[in-house]
Amino acid sequence: MELVQIWLVELLKGTGKLFLHPVLYYLVFLSGILGVMRVKRERKNFHIRAHDAYFELRQLFPTGILIGLVLSLLVVAAGVTVPFAAILLIAGFTFLWSLTTNVRWISPAYTIGAAFFTLILLAENHWSIPIFTKTFEALSDKVYPSIVVVLGLLLIAEGMLIFKNGSFGTSPKLAKSKRGQNVGLHEVKRLWMVPLFLLIPGNALHLPFNWWPVFHLGANEYSLIFVPFAIGFHQQVKGMLPKMAIQLQGRRVIVLGVFVTLFSIAGYWFPLSSIVTAGIAVLGRELISLLTSMKDDNLPFYFSKKNQGLMIIGVIPDSPANKMELKVGEIISKANGVLVRDEKVFYEALQKNRAHCKLEVLDTNGEIRFVQRALYEGDHHELGILFVQDERKYDVKIG
Repeated sequence: MELVQIWLVELLKGTGKLFLHPVLYYLVFLSGILGVMRVKRERKNFHIRAHDAYFELRQLFPTGILIGLVLSLLVVAAGVTVPFAAILLIAGFTFLWSLTTNVRWISPAYTIGAAFFTLILLAENHWSIPIFTKTFEALSDKVYPSIVVVLGLLLIAEGMLIFKNGSFGTSPKLAKSKRGQNVGLHEVKRLWMVPLFLLIPGNALHLPFNWWPVFHLGANEYSLIFVPFAIGFHQQVKGMLPKMAIQLQGRRVIVLGVFVTLFSIAGYWFPLSSIVTAGIAVLGRELISLLTSMKDDNLPFYFSKKNQGLMIIGVIPDSPANKMELKVGEIISKANGVLVRDEKVFYEALQKNRAHCKLEVLDTNGEIRFVQRALYEGDHHELGILFVQDERKYDVKIG
C-alpha cells in the first residue's frame, strides 16, 4: 500500500513538472503564429479564410496527449530511463530547429537525434554547458541506448499523428505554374505535443524488481517526469488528393518508427549499435520527406481547370457547401440545371433560385451525384466553396 502511495505522489509531482517545461508554452505560441500566417495567406488567395486562426492550436493537444499516455505506459513498464541532460538537450534543439521556420525540422528524428549525438560528443570530450554544469558532469556513459528507444517510439507517434490528423483541415493555396497556368495545391503545417512520462535518476522510486529498470543508468532510485515532446509536420501536395498523399507519408513514418524501435532494443546488449540506429532514424526521416516531395513534383497538377466543370479546392467549415457534404477534389458540372465552366456562370446560376440550390457533382471517383439544399437568409452567398480562379493574387510560381 505504501508503494502504491509513493507511485501516486510521484505521478502527481511528475505531471506538475509538465507545466514548468518551456516547450509546452513555446508550442502554444508557435501554433498561434502558424494559424495567423495561414489565415493571412488564405485571405490573400480567396478573400476569406477556410479555418479560423485557432485551428492549429486546437490540433496541438488532444490526439498527442492520448498517444503520449499510451507510450508512457510502455516506457515506464519497460523501465526506460534517460539522463536529465538528454531532456535539456532535446528542448534546446526544439528551440534551435524552430528558428529555421520550417516546422518539419521539429521532428523527433531531428531533435532527439541531435541530442543523442551531442550527448556523445559532450561525454567524449568532457565538455559541459554553463548553468547546467552539474547535470552534464553526472553523465557516466558516452552512449545512452534508452534515448534511441524513446526516439523510435516518438517516430511511431509522429507517423500516427500524420496519418490520423495531418490531412484534417489542410489549407488550400493558389499558385501560378511555370507555364502560367492557374493551379491549386494543399498545404499542411502542423504542430503536436506528445507528453511522455520518463524515468530519470532521482530519490523517489526504489527498484521494485531486480530487472527494472531495463535500460538503467546505474542509479538505485529514480523519479518520474512528464516531458512535452514537440512534433512538427509540413507537407505541400499538388499532384493528388491531400488525404491520400499525407496518409501515405504517415504510414511510411510509422514503418520507420517500428524499425528504429526494434533495432534500438539491440542497444541493451550492444550500446554502440544505438549510434547506427539513431543515424538510420535521421536519414530515414529525411529520405521519406525527399521521396514524398519528388513523387509529388513528378505528378501533374491535380487542382487545375477542368473541362467537366469547376473543381473544388476548399470547403469552408459550417457553410452550406459543408452541410451539403461537398468534398475537396470534386467537380461541380451543373448548378440549378445550368452547365458551369467558370465561377461567373456558377454564381449566376445560383441566383436563378435564391431559395434552393441543386448541384450535379462529379466525385473523386468520376461518378455523378446530385446534391441539393434549401438556402436560408444569412447563408454564405458563395455557398462556402473555394475554386481555382483567375482573379486572385497567387503565390510564387511552382513547377
